[in-house]
Amino acid sequence: MSWLSLHSSSKRSFSLGTTPASAEPEINLIPFIDVLLVVLIFLMISTTFTRYQELAITLPTANGSESQTDNKQVHIAVSRDGRFAINGKVTDRSGLSGALMQLSNQSTSTKDGVSNIQVNIDADARAPHQAVMSALEAARDANLSNIVFSSQTKK
Repeated sequence: MSWLSLHSSSKRSFSLGTTPASAEPEINLIPFIDVLLVVLIFLMISTTFTRYQELAITLPTANGSESQTDNKQVHIAVSRDGRFAINGKVTDRSGLSGALMQLSNQSTSTKDGVSNIQVNIDADARAPHQAVMSALEAARDANLSNIVFSSQTKK
């Protein structure tokens, strides 16, 4: 019997005298670290660093009390069809100017010579623009400058 026949009959593979070791999987970390550093450098270069500009503002404070003078209020209602009412009394355009002048003459004036009457204009949403302008002109003719427009909030 020859040596070759002896080894061919056995069911082992050909070996040069060493038994094969099982290979464990390994991860090479050096290329992984290189790629991460390149990505990090790319992000650092491409990122824009902006500073938000802010103004340092110190707001003034007021130590005064509220005004002791009561403003007399005049309500001018302007209806949908352009009619006027002063404090609930219906009037026309010419009567509007006269009534506001009369109220202005009756009221007391402040130290600046300006009347302390507050005019509230309550105009319908569909009132003509010219009717509202007529109410403003009548207030100007009566030398009334404290004018407020009324509105309502949506529900």
